[in-house]
Amino acid sequence: MSTRQKRLLWLAPVLGLLVQAPVATAAIKQTKGDFEDKFRQLDEVLPTPNVYRNAAGEAGHQYWQQQVDYVIKAELDEEKRRIEATETITYHNNSPDTLKYLWIQLDQNKFRDDSLSALTTTFGGIGNRGPATQSASGDSPAKLSMGALRRDQFVADHELGYQIDAVKAGGKDLHKVIVGTLMRVDLATPLKPGKSVKFDIDFAYNIVEEDAVSARSGYEHFPDDEREGGNDIFLLAQWFPRLAAYTDYEAWTNKEFIGRGEFTLEFGNYDVSMTVPADHIVSSTGVLQNPKDVLTSTQRKRLEEAKTADRPVFIVTADEALENEKAGTSKTKTWHFKADNVRDFAWASSRKFMWDAKGIEQDGPQKHVMAMSFYPKEGGDLWKKYSTESVVHTLDVYNRFTFSYPYPTAQSVNGPVGGMEYPMISFNGPRTELQDDGSRTYSLSEKRFLIGVVIHEVGHNYFPMIVNSDERQWTWMDEGLNSFLDGVAGREWDPNIPWGVEPRDVTGYMKGSSQVPIMTQSDSVLHLGPNAYTKPAVALNILRETILGRELFDFAFKEYAQRWMFKRPTPSDFFRTMEEASGVDLDWFFRGWFYTTDHVDISIDRVYKLRLDTKDPDIDLARQREAEMDKPLSLTDERNREEGRKLWVERFDDIKDFYDDNDQYTPTNKDRNKYRDFLKKLEPWERETFERAVREDKNYYVMDFSNLGGLVMPILLEMEFADGTTQTMRIPAEIWRRTPKAVSKLIVTDKDKELVSVTVDPRWETADVDVENNYYPRRIIPSRIEAYKSKKSEARTSMDLMQDMKTELKTDDDEEGDDN
Repeated sequence: MSTRQKRLLWLAPVLGLLVQAPVATAAIKQTKGDFEDKFRQLDEVLPTPNVYRNAAGEAGHQYWQQQVDYVIKAELDEEKRRIEATETITYHNNSPDTLKYLWIQLDQNKFRDDSLSALTTTFGGIGNRGPATQSASGDSPAKLSMGALRRDQFVADHELGYQIDAVKAGGKDLHKVIVGTLMRVDLATPLKPGKSVKFDIDFAYNIVEEDAVSARSGYEHFPDDEREGGNDIFLLAQWFPRLAAYTDYEAWTNKEFIGRGEFTLEFGNYDVSMTVPADHIVSSTGVLQNPKDVLTSTQRKRLEEAKTADRPVFIVTADEALENEKAGTSKTKTWHFKADNVRDFAWASSRKFMWDAKGIEQDGPQKHVMAMSFYPKEGGDLWKKYSTESVVHTLDVYNRFTFSYPYPTAQSVNGPVGGMEYPMISFNGPRTELQDDGSRTYSLSEKRFLIGVVIHEVGHNYFPMIVNSDERQWTWMDEGLNSFLDGVAGREWDPNIPWGVEPRDVTGYMKGSSQVPIMTQSDSVLHLGPNAYTKPAVALNILRETILGRELFDFAFKEYAQRWMFKRPTPSDFFRTMEEASGVDLDWFFRGWFYTTDHVDISIDRVYKLRLDTKDPDIDLARQREAEMDKPLSLTDERNREEGRKLWVERFDDIKDFYDDNDQYTPTNKDRNKYRDFLKKLEPWERETFERAVREDKNYYVMDFSNLGGLVMPILLEMEFADGTTQTMRIPAEIWRRTPKAVSKLIVTDKDKELVSVTVDPRWETADVDVENNYYPRRIIPSRIEAYKSKKSEARTSMDLMQDMKTELKTDDDEEGDDN
């Protein structure tokens, strides 16, 4: 099979391509019976190891990736809400290939009314927030959301997308072709391996209003501020033309940006200057290069003090920010930032920002990190108390599980975006609420929202900003891994916050008909939140707590993070590293959880109690008599006795004989001789083993289990005994390897341990979707009222917190026409 064929076979299940795989399927085709090997190896779907990515899940000895450096000069026109800029791009070709052209991402083109995103947004699902609209026939099949109307009106009223004024190299125009959210730039001379090319792009675009179009960045307007015309917060991301990635596994990753699948990018060095109104405060990826030009001496002194402070120090106080809000200016300042070895660059600008900071000391090459937060008065005490401290907590936990944070700053910025991440900077949405008396307060939900979203978005610095996975194809590789870790960090902050990564949080989705495999390309996923966030996070939680244990999992997970920091891993690299570093075969786990829509539903169907047949008639026949006597008395016999009727043998003693005092359970010498002959025929070791078993007289229970959901998992048992004690048993998933639909297991207990009940998965560790068939004997099912109440409660705790927080999900739903 050629390398290309193997690559196609690998991409087929990942991208949903209709590719025939006769060789792979023939190797495992089942023609007799219905046996399915749930434990077959993943080799048939993973790419063949090569010099770029080896069989252990590591970067191979010829691994390469491109580097792209940017020098950008941008100007923010506040009144026009417009960016005008020029950039110089230096593209380093580290690949073994000669490149005749480069592909550049133009993400702002997504907002054009003729974009692929706009033209393919469907109407299905719109309709629980807006007014009803009728069809020509008079029917009212759906409701049109106000959000959809506003988005349509904003797009119609504004000229959106990039204005590309020039693309030049050495002063000469380069030929360009714009294809939706991509631009192909044809090079004057083919770029050979090991060489670099430098070219310039002059561009401009009108900034979108984030709330109007549900974008990942944009501006938010505050018309009620004292300043004439109000104020704005600008969050600038996906704001400059940037190179698409060129990879060893796909070449150009030039799948168009529709809105859901995020960004596949190259690492590089950035030198960025932003000219903004002089009273604005700027937060940005990178390190400020000219503090004397843009900060007062007092602000610089405070910034220095914050480096060693125990609690956050205000660089710009609330009162100072409030004063800035009132006036405005026609003057400008230029803020200059540099960032090395980052895969993206974002910034925020507003006169409304107050700014606090706190220094962090850590191990590793980057000894000192500044945790910082930027927020308007609307953030209030909520942000003052929790934002920067949440940043600090995130780095502390993530460092433990991955590597020491390598950048000099980590920032949280409040703005219109619910939650979005970039290197060293994140945009987070929760705010306080204005009260009638002019004060501001916040609810419990907003407090939880802020802590959770900051942890999640700052956590994205690790995945995918450093462990640089391909978000356009495999959303779960950053969102799922990060959701798992933000759950770990979150529970170390406050376990009462519903983090959405417990097994019970995904059962509803896993048994639903709209589930698709985790390995589905992000733009095709029906419900991104549970698919890319919750399910993979739950899977990793189960892998850590139930399958591998913390020691093995934590070692393997850290190994993966450190192997692939500042590199570009694929799913196979993660799967192979976790298995290779843990020393445990996990193909069955990754196949079931990531490649199928099977769910966990293990039922305990029956429990049989067996007793050893001793062959000794004095023992076995007595047991048989005892069993007969334990049977319920015949109803007829009972009523005869109640009526006082005497038996015939009770009325006439003279008719009794030997058989009235002895029965079929009375042993005879013939029975005893047969028993002695049996013992004589046994080998010495057999007789010793047999007699010991008779002497100990243990209990033997056979338990029958069914796998109703199809997903093989360990069988976790809690057994309760008549003496009130309990015992747990953890049966590995491999018990299903020959019979994945049903298995029986023999359980042996001591004579004084009489089993009275068995529970499967008593602590809800495995995401079993039906706990009612986990009990033997079956328990009484809670009433409809109680079940409904408990379902509502569970829904609140299991609601993936990230779905509430992440503007990505809101964006996804709105853009797909799913306003429900």
